[in-house]
Amino acid sequence: MAEQTLDIFKESIPIFTMLQDEKRQQILVMLCKNGQMTVNQITDSMSLSRPAISHHLKLMLGAGILAVTQIGTERYYQADMENTLDLLKRLTTSLEADVEKKAGE
Repeated sequence: MAEQTLDIFKESIPIFTMLQDEKRQQILVMLCKNGQMTVNQITDSMSLSRPAISHHLKLMLGAGILAVTQIGTERYYQADMENTLDLLKRLTTSLEADVEKKAGE
């Protein structure tokens, strides 16, 4: 495997770590489907406590999967997948190049 592919894998670890949790997957899908939501709106839609939802959102925000907008006293979370998708596309492209190179040997 090429060094470049390994570097991209390392760069992708925070995303994979975030997305391995089923509750975070559910939150992400909900935000992709509904757009902006507050912690309370997310809590009302899931069987987790508000502190648990806040914790998941904080982790996902730190990994760059979400963005937040402050409006008055409310914080609205939304999926922010552009950089994540770009990174995963780079990983896929690099892996494909490695496979093609190996097949050509």
